[in-house]
Amino acid sequence: MSERGLPLIELRGVGKRYGNGETAFNALHRINLKIYNKEFVAIMGPSGSGKSTCMNIIGALDTPSWGEYLFSGCHVEHFTRDQRALLRRKYLGFVFQGFNLLARTSALENVELPLLYRGETASVRKELALAALDKVGLSRWKDHTPAELSGGQQQRVAIARAIVTRPKLLLADEPTGSLDSQRSVEIMELLQQLNEEDGITVVLVTHEPEMAKYAKGVIRFVDGSVESDSRSFTEDEK
Repeated sequence: MSERGLPLIELRGVGKRYGNGETAFNALHRINLKIYNKEFVAIMGPSGSGKSTCMNIIGALDTPSWGEYLFSGCHVEHFTRDQRALLRRKYLGFVFQGFNLLARTSALENVELPLLYRGETASVRKELALAALDKVGLSRWKDHTPAELSGGQQQRVAIARAIVTRPKLLLADEPTGSLDSQRSVEIMELLQQLNEEDGITVVLVTHEPEMAKYAKGVIRFVDGSVESDSRSFTEDEK
């Protein structure tokens, strides 16, 4: 067995097909992929390469048409819809290009939202949300609505919301796509900090090489397949 233990994520021959008959389209072709605990991995590739489809399967937002998806050794491809929702709620955090914040609620209330779904008490929600906002440097803006925050600040709120449940895995899909270069660097440094200091596994989907440099390895997709993987593995880890 690998010195790093079981992979946190393992895809075995995973494929994804959309449509039927003559309109069928294979977005992924038998992907084999391992991501270990506390890694920071960037997934890159041109539009239509399958990188976002792969991200959706890893995030249990979609299911493979064939193959196996293991999360900490559990076969997610056999999960029911409710079980996939529970996996997302307990172990995964999501950050997207669009901040997806509730417009009329404060930063604090936006960050509390995942805890509300988990049934936490109001006092626990507030305590954990304040800690998450402090982690991303926004404690002073806790009462501000999204309209009162800059784009970079809104993305920080979105990251705080993603980490408030203390996930094992943070999935970031083009998180800097709507930001200028300075704000993009701030967000990438924050993701790097969460990985190195908090031990959160980060999978980043990006088309920007400058952003991918913050990751410790780059997996490149082309035409629904893994073209290259810059990470080095021992024989047991492959």
